[in-house]
Amino acid sequence: MNGKQNKKGNEIEGFNPKEMISNLTHCPGVYLISNSKGEVIYVGKAKDLRRRVGSYFQGRAQDTKTMAMLSQVANIDVTVTQTESEALILEYNLIKEHRPRFNILLRDDKSYPYIHVSTDHDFPRLTSYRRPRKIAGRHFGPYPSASAVKEALSQLQKIFKIRQCEDSYFSNRTRPCLQYQIQRCTAPCVGLISSDDYQRDIEHALLFLQGDSGVITEKLAKSMDEASEKLEFEIAAEYRDKLSKLKEIESLQLVSRASGNFDVVGLVYQENLCCITVMCFRSGRLLGSNSYFPRMPSEKNTSEIMRSFLLQYYGGREAPSEILLSEATSDAEALAEMLGNKSKRRVLIKYKFRGDRARWIEMALTNANHAADLKAKSSASLLRQYKSLTEILNLGKLAHRLECFDISHMAGGATVGSCVVFGTDGPVKADYRRFNVTDITPGDDYGALAQVIKRRYLRIKKGEASIPDVLLVDGGQGQLSAAASVLKELQLENVMLVAIAKGQDRKPGRESLYLRGISQAIKLPANSPALYLIQKIRDEAHRFAIEGHKARRKKQQYSSPLDGINGLGPKRRRALLRNFGGLQAITRASVDDLMKVKGISRRLGRLIYSQFHSD
Repeated sequence: MNGKQNKKGNEIEGFNPKEMISNLTHCPGVYLISNSKGEVIYVGKAKDLRRRVGSYFQGRAQDTKTMAMLSQVANIDVTVTQTESEALILEYNLIKEHRPRFNILLRDDKSYPYIHVSTDHDFPRLTSYRRPRKIAGRHFGPYPSASAVKEALSQLQKIFKIRQCEDSYFSNRTRPCLQYQIQRCTAPCVGLISSDDYQRDIEHALLFLQGDSGVITEKLAKSMDEASEKLEFEIAAEYRDKLSKLKEIESLQLVSRASGNFDVVGLVYQENLCCITVMCFRSGRLLGSNSYFPRMPSEKNTSEIMRSFLLQYYGGREAPSEILLSEATSDAEALAEMLGNKSKRRVLIKYKFRGDRARWIEMALTNANHAADLKAKSSASLLRQYKSLTEILNLGKLAHRLECFDISHMAGGATVGSCVVFGTDGPVKADYRRFNVTDITPGDDYGALAQVIKRRYLRIKKGEASIPDVLLVDGGQGQLSAAASVLKELQLENVMLVAIAKGQDRKPGRESLYLRGISQAIKLPANSPALYLIQKIRDEAHRFAIEGHKARRKKQQYSSPLDGINGLGPKRRRALLRNFGGLQAITRASVDDLMKVKGISRRLGRLIYSQFHSD
């Protein structure tokens, strides 16, 4: 179905919409619209494919987004499904795969954390868990963020003193660790608590996670009274302290009359900025909230925004029993059916409430408005910084893309170069790159920087990324000259090149800027918006380089001389070490001795021997 369509729906360049539509079915399914480059620019779901796709070509007035999309159509592919629910699942997967420019896109695509209780262990542990829930034990969540899980685990440690250490650490202890000393663990690893008492604490922790605080309170109060009657006052005091901490946590809970598992979704639209806040309630407790800013076309269609958000947000995670919305959405029944099939239980999507539920919706909208205000102010501040930098560097037009390079090493070893990218919306982390630097004199920062910039911009010349408006390097005139020579070699001399030299005592605000072709350094006022932007991208490049350097150094520390021998895989390495008892004995072994190990041939034995005997 190749061709092109203009705004009025007339046939262009051989594209025949009538013929295409006449061949479509009335079944549900998904359609993909592609441009002349073969890129998928829109993914849509339809109850009736013929009717939905045909609506684009009926000559009726279209919104701005649709008109822009139809002007680029070169191909339309359809996939027929048996049910509307199946079409929604396919739509989610295709949007995730292609990230089409005319779809509303949720940029957050991470997995959400749970609290995992390893109930298959004699002394279960509590931990944060993100991977698929296939391991033994119980899972509670999902929590809206890692900080929410951390806070919940901290509360559980304070009240019930459940261990959170790894099983390998637990099984090799000979004395209590620091967690016992600060009263965050009862030291089951060295037998300072019986299995029955620990299981009782686990039972209380599970009740707390399930939201049954009242049951725990009754049990703790009863245990405290029993201990008092037996004149076991120290034990009674422990129960009293647990009750006190539990009451303190309950008093901090924002919503006390909630029950069940549900999410509250609030959507606000401020000018061209849309913010969606999700508040997560599990077992009646508010676990926290997160705000999202989906990428979307310019026109305001809150129903479509809400539908796209729900599809992408819950398409990759388990939905709660109820989802309460501040805005009505199309396909609510089909979405609920899809999420219910995925979760293997009934899911309800609701709109319009009274009483407590109306108050929770209002709370979500308040949070969304607050987040949108902060985002708008942050964007305005960032734009002011870009304008200031554009004026100082005399660029003529607003800089939209900045790249900054830095080098990190320790005494010339494990050298790593970093490249970070900033756009007018802030860091563009998908375009960050690290480079392991080799074949230079140890400690040669200029040579390392030249190698990194050359490798980066050779890729850019091949079309892998955009050329930046401003290229920044951390350093002084030496780094500037090294970078300039590479850009000249690659014929990229039109890029604005700036070196950032740290000032006296390396204090922020005292930096000097060196520009290619200008001998005099530029010193900006400490309160300059441009200087703040430069400091931010320089510090980010520094952080990114140091992280890469530490990872490379750690890898080198844990590497073995046996790792680089061709033909010596993990199994043979293990066999060697098991046979000789360690690396030192292998270094003293002859070729004949090495050949006695299963799988070691004479050729391989000679390679291993030569690794330790270069003469």
